[in-house]
Amino acid sequence: MSPKTILYVEDNEYNRKIVRQLLSKTAYRLREAIDGENGIQTALADPPDLILMDIQLPKMSGLEATRKLRADSRTAAVPIIVITSFALGGDDQKAKDAGATAYLAKPYSPRDLLAKIREILPEG
Repeated sequence: MSPKTILYVEDNEYNRKIVRQLLSKTAYRLREAIDGENGIQTALADPPDLILMDIQLPKMSGLEATRKLRADSRTAAVPIIVITSFALGGDDQKAKDAGATAYLAKPYSPRDLLAKIREILPEG
């Protein structure tokens, strides 16, 4: 069985590095995109098993990218965990309204993120 693929859409290199290190110790395969448009192109070209989507992205917000991915049959069913550093009241509802499967506010513990990933997309 081939490893499950996670696409991480995040413009901050430090945040990508943390997730890269976190997932390097698992069976998941990680792909990365640095903005909303690139995230959509990457996901549509080869749909991943799960998407981690930052809300604050260049070119297109993570919420807009999530809506576009939900509207495309190739990625409509792919689970999306929306991640934001702006944990303002209502962000979780906006994420759900855009089609997010789950929502995580920064700062988060890498352990919590991995637990959420495994809950939605079991490793084996």
